Order: sequence, then structure tokens, then C-alpha cells
Amino acid sequence: MKSLNFVAIDFETAAPVRASACSLALTIVKNDQITDELYSLINPEMEFNWRNIQVHGIHEQDVADAPTFPELWPAIEQFFTPDQLVIAHNNTFDNSVLKKTLERYDLNRLPYQTLDTVKTSKSFFPNYVNHKLDTMCNNLGIELQHHHNALDDSRACANILLYEEQNFGTDAIQPFIKQFS
Repeated sequence: MKSLNFVAIDFETAAPVRASACSLALTIVKNDQITDELYSLINPEMEFNWRNIQVHGIHEQDVADAPTFPELWPAIEQFFTPDQLVIAHNNTFDNSVLKKTLERYDLNRLPYQTLDTVKTSKSFFPNYVNHKLDTMCNNLGIELQHHHNALDDSRACANILLYEEQNFGTDAIQPFIKQFS
């Protein structure tokens, strides 16, 4: 059976603007195993919205000494290449945060493959009351310590796809992989 290699991403934003990333996590999976994780606060160089703070608990003072996205990008750019699968739970949000942030700072980006674990979860588990990250983790027995902590969320997302691969097979996952450019 083929194994999966992918990167699960999760962003938190400072404001209701996609180009306001204030934290990012990557969970790297090789041969069906989590092999590495990266987490960073990001200075979004803009004011925080109270509602966003309420969701993730990150304040402006927390990111005052954090790198800006252009400072962080060289360390993570390698994970966003044409042959790389990048997954997220509600990837429309995370992909657009990345896209809008790269546009904001006039940084180059390459297309990459993407998959949304909300969509795989709806397909594989149609009878669940909803397919939110915390609901999926509760139903599948996956640990999620702090929802809306980017690292915990990216790790949970990775584990959801690994669970689905183990129970439904790699071939069942393939149709959900799309090109993001």
C-alpha cells in the first residue's frame, strides 16, 4: 500500500483580513509518520482585532519580537512546491491566508497540491453532526489539546488524514487532491 507524504498547515490571523497571519504551524508527515513540526508566531505588522484575539488568545504584545512573514518565508518556502501535498482543515481559509500574505509582501509562490480534510471528513463520515476540527477529533479519538492553537490544529489535521488513509486507503484520498495556484 502506498504511504502518504504531506504537510498539514494551520494559520491564525490577527484581524478579519486574510493577509494578517499572526501564527503558523506545519506538521510534516513522511511515510505515514509525523516526522517534524514547525511553529512560529508572526508579527503581522497590523492591529489585532478583539474577535480574533478571543478565538486564539494571541495578543499584539505576544508577537512584538516575532518574525514578520517575509522573515519566516525562507524557512518554510520549501514546503510549498509543485510536487508537495499541503493539507488543512478548511484549506480554503489557510490557502487564502498564504496567498494573500505572499501577495501583500510581493513574495513569489509556486503552485502546490492541496487537500481539505473537511471535504474528506464529509465524504468518509457523512453521518457526523458536523465536520469541525474539534468534532472530528472527538469522534475519531484524536487528541486536540488547544483548539485554535496553530500547532495543535495542524497536528490534529495531519492525524485526521492519517486516520482516513488507514481506514479507507490512499486511493480513496487521491480524488480530493487539487492543484492550488
